[in-house]
Amino acid sequence: MREFTRGEEYVTIGEFPSSKTNHMKKVSVLPLVFLIFYEVSGGPFGVEDTVHAAGPLLSLLGFLLFPLIWSVPEALITAEMGTMFPENSGYVVWASSALGPYWGFQQGWMKWLSGVIDNALYPVLFLDYLKSAVPAVGGGLPRVLATWGLTIILTYLNYRGLIIVGWVAVALGIFSLLPFVVMGFMSIPDIEPSRWLGANLHDVDWNLYLNTLFWNLNYWDSISTLVGEVENPKKTLPKALFYAVILVVLGYFFPLLIGTGAVPDGYFSEIALIIGGVWLRWWLQAAAAMSNMGMFVAEMSSDSFQLLGMAERGMLPEFFKIRSRHGTPLIGILFSASGVLLLSWLSFQEIVAAENFLYCLGMILEFNAFILLRIRYPNAPRPYKIPGGTVGAVLMCIPPTILIGVVLYFSTLKVLVISLIAVAIGLVMQPCLKYAEKKRWMKFSQNSELTDINDEGSQLVT
Repeated sequence: MREFTRGEEYVTIGEFPSSKTNHMKKVSVLPLVFLIFYEVSGGPFGVEDTVHAAGPLLSLLGFLLFPLIWSVPEALITAEMGTMFPENSGYVVWASSALGPYWGFQQGWMKWLSGVIDNALYPVLFLDYLKSAVPAVGGGLPRVLATWGLTIILTYLNYRGLIIVGWVAVALGIFSLLPFVVMGFMSIPDIEPSRWLGANLHDVDWNLYLNTLFWNLNYWDSISTLVGEVENPKKTLPKALFYAVILVVLGYFFPLLIGTGAVPDGYFSEIALIIGGVWLRWWLQAAAAMSNMGMFVAEMSSDSFQLLGMAERGMLPEFFKIRSRHGTPLIGILFSASGVLLLSWLSFQEIVAAENFLYCLGMILEFNAFILLRIRYPNAPRPYKIPGGTVGAVLMCIPPTILIGVVLYFSTLKVLVISLIAVAIGLVMQPCLKYAEKKRWMKFSQNSELTDINDEGSQLVT
């Protein structure tokens, strides 16, 4: 039996000491599926860039093959590691267990910053859809004020509780996907399969193509930072990830298939206008705007609970553990919202490329942690275990690792410089925090850092 030691208290894996939040309602399967959906996707809005970059054929192949290379392995690793360590620090504790607390902190810093950069996109995208109806938000001071106002409103939704966020995600997900179902049936008479074969391999914008695919199909592990809030995570998490993979892949491929088959070129809003008229276009634009709201609240939930989990492990000052009366991480939400507001000046392409770069670096640590834990502690209990043994685990990580190298290779110099500066800040920040703890300038949790795992699966936490 696997045991954790916290002072004089012993608990088995998946059973942590009681806390103020144990009586609160936990997230069930359906809201968790849609939280994952919005962490990763949010619907097919934006996938049109792959068609512009590489043509219909490569776009369709990309959204079929990329999930096999990247999404499925990442989801499987999240299922195994998330049930092995069912707490809110998520991938941070995975890296800490295998590589030590220093690299666990670096993992947390890069993933949190990547998530905050990602979240800076959604208020901007929401206003881009809104400006056709309200031109004033297209630029200048009104746009800045609208961005800040929208961020504050959505941040308040996160403050009100994860259960509310989960069911809002369900409602928004249904509303966002339904117009594509309607458009699919209406487009049947106009579909010409020959259009799906369009491709020009000599004129592919590989940087845009790969970054768009990667941005639309990653972040499966983000849900791991919410596992401590999930009802029976050992069963619920793998099941939710399985359903979410199906939902995400179909949510991309089906609209792309009908869009490229019915109309030679154009964005979904233009295709909706041609196929169904103004009413369908308005519905789809409203769905796109609402989808951005869903992605914002889901991402902020993961980012803020990650900071709470890191504080529970003593990696961040203890005040990050403060929860609101709704059980939400108050300080984590405020820090994540502040980061979104500070980064909203970047362009769409720069945001996507910068977050992809940082996310790739974090995934390198994550793959290493997954494999090292398999090698060093093969007997540690894993409520959900990927079949194939250690060799299978290594082989599964090779294709996504190669893909990481390709994505990093196509990064621009500006993105490279910004990302490396961000990484350097994390490398310095961790020793500074440890020094502040030593000098007692800030209070840190003392029952925190993972120090040992033996082959019987026991972990000692000091």
